Amino acid sequence: MPSATLTLSSKNYSSWSLRGWLLCRMAGLDFEEVPVDVDDQASRQELLLLSPSFLVPRLTHGPVVVWATMAIAEYLNETFPEAGLWPDDVVARAHCRSVSGEVMSGFYNLRSALPMNLHARHESFHVFAGARPDITRIEEIWTHCLETYGGPFLFGELPTVADAMHAPICTRFQTYAVTMPDRLDDYCDTVLSWPLMEEWFAAAADEPDLIPELEVEF
Repeated sequence: MPSATLTLSSKNYSSWSLRGWLLCRMAGLDFEEVPVDVDDQASRQELLLLSPSFLVPRLTHGPVVVWATMAIAEYLNETFPEAGLWPDDVVARAHCRSVSGEVMSGFYNLRSALPMNLHARHESFHVFAGARPDITRIEEIWTHCLETYGGPFLFGELPTVADAMHAPICTRFQTYAVTMPDRLDDYCDTVLSWPLMEEWFAAAADEPDLIPELEVEF
């Protein structure tokens, strides 16, 4: 019997659910998935970026209830320190926290213009001008991390919280055919071929398209 439950929204559309799920799997937590009906008003508002607060994913582990992806990451790190969710080196760890936290606090235009949709693939896609600074900033983050720590993940040989936080961005760049330098394409390929990501993609493939507002076509 799993010791924890993780409340999730759509696997096709919900980037925050993906991040929380990745973190729990990386930590080695035994948990049961509890899906939220995407027709639920609160869940739908979260997926459409209309909610003032995001309560999914939500981890329940014994008496602990924790939501917000970075809070989940910190709780899992405290509970499973051997999992190596953050880099061991204090300088790298601070850097990792910074680029992970930036996902939580920024890139709103990117999320609006390129909503996560694992079912979709565009051969070309016009990215509106407001989202381009977000893409440029992400490219700067990835380039700096890969040059500093050597890859193939952002902080070296093994995935960290930063890769869980940036993984949905990789799916967006794949879905909307965002072009990048070769080394950044290689990073996206590393993340998208990560066995945990392949497992998530397989589960998402079984979900029907339920939210027409997120089926972007232009």
